[in-house]
Amino acid sequence: MAGSELTNVKSPRVKAARRLTKRSFREQDRRFLAEGPQAVREALKLDGVVVELFATAEAELRHAELVAEARAQGIPVHLASGEVMAELSQTVTPQGLLAVCGLVHVALEEGLPEAARLVAVLAHVRDPGNAGTVLRAADAAGADSVVFTDASVDPYNGKCVRASAGSLFHLPVVTGAPVAHAVRALKERGLRVLAADGAGEKTLDDVDLSGPTAWIFGNEAWGLPADVLALADEVVRVPIYGKAESLNLATAAAVCLYASARSQRVP
Repeated sequence: MAGSELTNVKSPRVKAARRLTKRSFREQDRRFLAEGPQAVREALKLDGVVVELFATAEAELRHAELVAEARAQGIPVHLASGEVMAELSQTVTPQGLLAVCGLVHVALEEGLPEAARLVAVLAHVRDPGNAGTVLRAADAAGADSVVFTDASVDPYNGKCVRASAGSLFHLPVVTGAPVAHAVRALKERGLRVLAADGAGEKTLDDVDLSGPTAWIFGNEAWGLPADVLALADEVVRVPIYGKAESLNLATAAAVCLYASARSQRVP
């Protein structure tokens, strides 16, 4: 790796990357941090997304193929000391590899394909770990896109990026759309809009999920507000067969998304 090791946590290069831990600076610079080999690997698959890469000497050896790929793409690669990586990292135990990336979200119209069959909408979701896990589940279930409404967490939050395990780079992600606007666009594309809520009169067992479907998922603590529930075609709850009071957001979302995915794939 060319160049000397970055050891000063107050150097301009380190400070420029560190500021991206704040949402206001991410929006201003149009960049965010993707930490860990999985996120870096997936980001490198998209042309022009990775702007620069920081790696410790140990990570350079352990993930030589990723560092080589970055250099082959002409991406600046900076050798960083453990102290510098700890300054940039948002985890207790840094993995030694961190990419500065350009924002990857798309506009609502672009993020909702005409032939979309499965879409996840996050409305009033505030916990970044849950949001990232829902994004990952949507990707795994074969969703066409994920919409983060204007009242939800920033998908570029470090915890959200890590929880998505690279899925942020796999499918169209829409940000900042008002929920009513998103629902209207989904219905115009022929999707049935279902709100996942514990207060739903119908359960997953009661609804036909074989057609194009969009799921709206709400806040971890209080679910979806009445005005959002009113926008949906149906309010549906996950049936609880055992004694548990409820499921957490990410688990419930995975169940709903997979229920749709399986129903849509029945011969």
